[in-house]
Amino acid sequence: MTEHPVQKLDDLAQSLNARPDGPRARPPIDQWHPELTGDLDLVIRRDGQWLYEGKPIAREATVRLFSSILRREDDGEFYLVTPVEKWRIRVEDTPLLAHSLTVIGAGEQRVLQLTTNVGETLDVSEAHPLSVGHYPSSHEPRPVIHVAHGVNARLVTAAFYELADLAEERQLDGETVFGVMSHGKFWKIGQGG
Repeated sequence: MTEHPVQKLDDLAQSLNARPDGPRARPPIDQWHPELTGDLDLVIRRDGQWLYEGKPIAREATVRLFSSILRREDDGEFYLVTPVEKWRIRVEDTPLLAHSLTVIGAGEQRVLQLTTNVGETLDVSEAHPLSVGHYPSSHEPRPVIHVAHGVNARLVTAAFYELADLAEERQLDGETVFGVMSHGKFWKIGQGG
């Protein structure tokens, strides 16, 4: 007899909450390599909303928990991973959103921090690089910060505009670019005029 999907989701959440390092710690999913269990009817929409069987997941704690075991693999697919299970899910754009830009310090010593929609604060740094691509169909900018395990958070429009307000113009490899300093590194966010 096949287990009902809601029961699977509840069991998964319960096992994650019982971890000895606590539910808020990022588990070592890079060390977990279970076989594919199957497809889970879970979709992360472009607006950051998580839907299970077509209905929003109402508990923020559950979304936070699942975001901690989410990874993108070389096949471009997203998976929720535990030591013994691996569930493929669908993601419309990026699984997370980044907002609430915080600036600490100035000049070369400045640190830029972004907070994700699951409450994780990330410094723009080598560990969490910032990049700006473009959507192929519209050529609109697609600014993202790397979170972990192949997962990115897309900067919401307001955060990207705040970042652009901090941008300075520089010459890099013979071209004029705009970018921002964080953790002693210049992060390119756009082409110059």
